[in-house]
Amino acid sequence: MAQLSMSRQRPTLIGFTAILMWAALALLTKLSGPIPPFQLTAMSFTVAFLIGVAIWVHDGGNLVGHLNLPRAVWVLGIVGLFGYHFFYFMALQNAPAVEASLIAYLWPLLIVFFSALLPGERLRWFHLGGAIAGFIGAGLLITKGQSLSFDPQYTTGYLAAFVCALTWSGYSLLSRRFGEIPTNAVGGFCGATAVLAWLCHFVFESTVLPTGWQWLAIFCLGLGPVGLAFFTWDYGVKHGDIKVLGALSYTAPLLSTILLIVCGLAEATWSVWLACLLIVGGAFLAILDFLRPDI
Repeated sequence: MAQLSMSRQRPTLIGFTAILMWAALALLTKLSGPIPPFQLTAMSFTVAFLIGVAIWVHDGGNLVGHLNLPRAVWVLGIVGLFGYHFFYFMALQNAPAVEASLIAYLWPLLIVFFSALLPGERLRWFHLGGAIAGFIGAGLLITKGQSLSFDPQYTTGYLAAFVCALTWSGYSLLSRRFGEIPTNAVGGFCGATAVLAWLCHFVFESTVLPTGWQWLAIFCLGLGPVGLAFFTWDYGVKHGDIKVLGALSYTAPLLSTILLIVCGLAEATWSVWLACLLIVGGAFLAILDFLRPDI
């Protein structure tokens, strides 16, 4: 068990870089201006696809050959990347943002819980306890310490948010089943997601042209949180400790909030500090066997 844990440390750390990049998602989205959500998704995933193409060129061989993947892999990749964003936007359009966001952020907890079903995985009490503490902390950040109000009239939005959480947790867990598929395949998923997002944009939205620094913010979105992050996450969930990555995912909204506070776009409150204690404490609890493989 100790040797197995040690062999997973490097890919787990690589996967954690995705969480660090996702922490910049809120800031970069704010800086990108009033761009419609599907348009912003399409633009950033177009940049992400170009990153994939650059990786294919670096790896050599026929570029088209990198798209020659099993049908099940294509379905998983497209449903995971595009499906998550589709249901997330659907949730926000049909339910209050606070409640919808909190339900959608069940995905790290679902990853930790259902990881016990994967071959070679073992769910311990501290994994689940750490993930639950992280979820409560994330809830404080999202709600700002205010009470929640789940109204039956928003059932469609709540269901979409839950499907969103199931989609990303399912994608992350099932990716482990296709561990032999190289991570550079994510470039193809990004390309397909960009095409579908452009189609949704032209059907449901009006185009808004970015100006000035907004172009740079959109490029940085595609480079990091909506680009390289999906590549490093894929490598992490396939070869690292998926329970640890699931629990550590709750540090993303914490780091995101801290980044917004530093940039003057959010205010430090008691709920932020309490969320910090819960998320950081939960993270240390969840990675106990990662730090001490002998336990």
